[in-house]
Amino acid sequence: MKGLIGKKVGMTSVFDELGRSIAVTVIEVPACSITQIKTEETDGYNSVQLAAFDKKEKSVTKALSGHFEKADVSAKKMVREFRDFIPEGFEVGDELNIEDVFSVGDRVDVVGVSKGTGFTGVVKRHNFSGVGGQTHGQHNRERAPGAIGQASDPSRVFKGMKMAGRSGNKRTKIRNLSIAKIYPDTNMVLVTGGVPGPNGGYVLIHNKSQSVS
Repeated sequence: MKGLIGKKVGMTSVFDELGRSIAVTVIEVPACSITQIKTEETDGYNSVQLAAFDKKEKSVTKALSGHFEKADVSAKKMVREFRDFIPEGFEVGDELNIEDVFSVGDRVDVVGVSKGTGFTGVVKRHNFSGVGGQTHGQHNRERAPGAIGQASDPSRVFKGMKMAGRSGNKRTKIRNLSIAKIYPDTNMVLVTGGVPGPNGGYVLIHNKSQSVS
């Protein structure tokens, strides 16, 4: 699926042609360098490897440094692969811009790492309603998970039991958003709705509207 690498800037709102206010997320999408093109003949599948956001040369491993040097690309922070996507007319070392992949109105999926909320209880993590109201004799147990033990058979707690634990900080995909506006001069894209992750977090934008080339 076609796509590019971006960075979440924040949220705002814009007015559409009918005068309605629409919440949008501002995503910075710089020119993404092509560092590798894989084909079925050489790798067993088709894909393009893109890199974005400059990084200091001294902070790159020797393996990645050689990879960038071979592609004649400067060191980058993000390197991601987009399968079943080989841009026509582009070669390794070329750059893909916003308008090469997206246009206003395209349907997109946005992938990012959700905000981490630390160690949380079952009410916040799994939307439990609690053990019961205070009228039921619960003076300090409203947000408790309740008993999880089993009888003598099976005499254990099943795997996957919803309990307290680390919440968030997971790869998350938001589907069927749309491109509201594109600003090529500032490398900004406005996507309807919210996308996962904090401001400054990296995201992948997959274009669902265009056919695979």
